[in-house]
Amino acid sequence: MLEQGALIDRDAVWQIKREALELVHEVPLGPGRRAAYDAFREEQGQALEDHATWCALAEAHGADWHRWPDGLRDPRSDRTARARRELAHRVDFHSWLVWLTDTQLTAAQRAAREAGMPVGIVHDLAVGVHPGGADAWAQREYFAAGMSVGAPPDAFNARGQDWGLPPWRPDRLAASGYAPFRALLRGLFRYAGALRVDHVMGLFRLWWVPEGHPPTEGTYVRYDAEAMLAVLVLEASRAGAMVIGEDLGTVEPGVREALRARGVYGTSVLWFERDWEGDRRPLPPRGWRADCLATATTHDLPPTAARLSGEHVDLRDSLGLLTRPPREERAEAAADTAEWRELFLRLGLMEPGASEEAEIRAVHRYLLRTPARMIGVWLPDGVGDRRPQNLPGTWSQYPNWRLPIADARGRPMTLEALTASPRLRALLSTLRQ
Repeated sequence: MLEQGALIDRDAVWQIKREALELVHEVPLGPGRRAAYDAFREEQGQALEDHATWCALAEAHGADWHRWPDGLRDPRSDRTARARRELAHRVDFHSWLVWLTDTQLTAAQRAAREAGMPVGIVHDLAVGVHPGGADAWAQREYFAAGMSVGAPPDAFNARGQDWGLPPWRPDRLAASGYAPFRALLRGLFRYAGALRVDHVMGLFRLWWVPEGHPPTEGTYVRYDAEAMLAVLVLEASRAGAMVIGEDLGTVEPGVREALRARGVYGTSVLWFERDWEGDRRPLPPRGWRADCLATATTHDLPPTAARLSGEHVDLRDSLGLLTRPPREERAEAAADTAEWRELFLRLGLMEPGASEEAEIRAVHRYLLRTPARMIGVWLPDGVGDRRPQNLPGTWSQYPNWRLPIADARGRPMTLEALTASPRLRALLSTLRQ
């Protein structure tokens, strides 16, 4: 039970939802909804047909298309066409689910705008797709077989990273006029007031890791950044949306300048904003760039409470992710936060001996003093959750994306508890002021 601290079992949740949805699917649509559904299927065309076909085949043969019977691995084969006809009811069911999702996302963005949110929903463009999923099956000619996207060793992860995602083939993208990239963006901008592009440096180059090799043996492969950015900016302009690039980690010279010249915002995380070319101390607020989303943390980093307490080092140590003695890591983390606390005190953002909750509010007061055009709030910071939602460098070692959000005592919170949380309300009040 989630209220007792259990992890989210997404397969079990999907099974329950699927059974309910299957019952609803058997109810005939009224004339108006039937016309809307038929129009949606016609509009989405082959892409929707491919997705729904993969879903139906995955139910019959497993979720990794590489292990399907011969013939079904090719979305254009005669055997796949026969299977699509035989599974027509399941193909329709999964097409219907996509239509429901489309109507709900459209309604959510409309409700956000009507409630006074000038941007509304910010959607996310992941750096890649699942190698066994529908995208890799239906568009396999555009993905590099036997390769995975990752990151070279850096200050955050000395071992490098392998994300297990197949990279785009730049030659095939160019030959297609970037058609699959355009279609992907149009699908996202359909509901978005803004789009966050994960690892935006991937529009310039990606770290390719050969299958069976560690990330340290990868290499950079370049893309036509001029073309990729042109497509991105064009689709954003057509949608009247803004773009936020996650430009964190190893960023080659010229990338941030190229993004800024095209109106693409960057991402600035407080703990990384130091005078790296000078005294290496925390940047004063006026030293920050304006064209960015400023945050205290991200989904790949510790919540602020864990950063301030040093618990993030203990977690990484327990999972064997440290490359230096734990004592050195803890000392460095403590020195880092001490410098930030000193700056917050000097700026009058908090009082000496402030509580953890007051310190987190001070962090966000600091962000408000920067010229950043957008401020991001990580929901766990609002309720005091100390656990990272995702811990890079782990797979089965840590329950990534399975943790229900919890309060400072580790108690899972319902939506009602979140909206009524005095701690969260106090933080948001600080931001409004």
